[in-house]
Amino acid sequence: MTNHNMEYNSQKDLLIISEYGRNVQNLIYHAKSIENQEERQHFVETLIDLMQQMNPSNKNSIEYREKLWRHLFRIADYEINVIPPSGVVPTPESSHVSPSNLVYPHVQRKFRHYGMNVKEMLKKAESMEDQEMQQEFLMVIASYMKLAYRTWNREHFVSDDIIKADIKTMSNGKLQLPDDATIDISDIPIKKRSRSHQNGYSRGKGRKGSRKRR
Repeated sequence: MTNHNMEYNSQKDLLIISEYGRNVQNLIYHAKSIENQEERQHFVETLIDLMQQMNPSNKNSIEYREKLWRHLFRIADYEINVIPPSGVVPTPESSHVSPSNLVYPHVQRKFRHYGMNVKEMLKKAESMEDQEMQQEFLMVIASYMKLAYRTWNREHFVSDDIIKADIKTMSNGKLQLPDDATIDISDIPIKKRSRSHQNGYSRGKGRKGSRKRR
């Protein structure tokens, strides 16, 4: 049998980042062997341009260029003496930096049915210096809270005393409605449909209902 000296991929070095292919990886290995500093730097910068052409949609992205430099150092096992444009040389430690934990807003679970908007409105009411305006704004908030409570639990009766107590608790005692205040949900402005929209809807519904069978 004739031996053609064929080399299989299973016999070659593993690809560090497969998206660039073996040729780019071999070029990076070759760059490591270049002894002249200027020649090595120029060769690697040209190689970065080649890697960028493999994904031309990101050619104007500075972040993508920085990503290419990080990948080049990773493929070179961080054993290549070149300087990226940013001046920051990637290290194995920097490639394993974990992202910071997301900070979730702290919400009192007891009053989650009111929503975050009520919490923000109560804070705004606390900052009001005009006492009369503060009470008027607080009545609007209370009306919304009563409506939200009914929507959240239709089977449970909500009294004005419950809303007043919740306002006092949520504001840490800084806000309080008078004991004789009556909370009316009709105080909430509701956007009404235009008359033309209502008439058009009713006319369309009427035409559909009056359609005769053929």
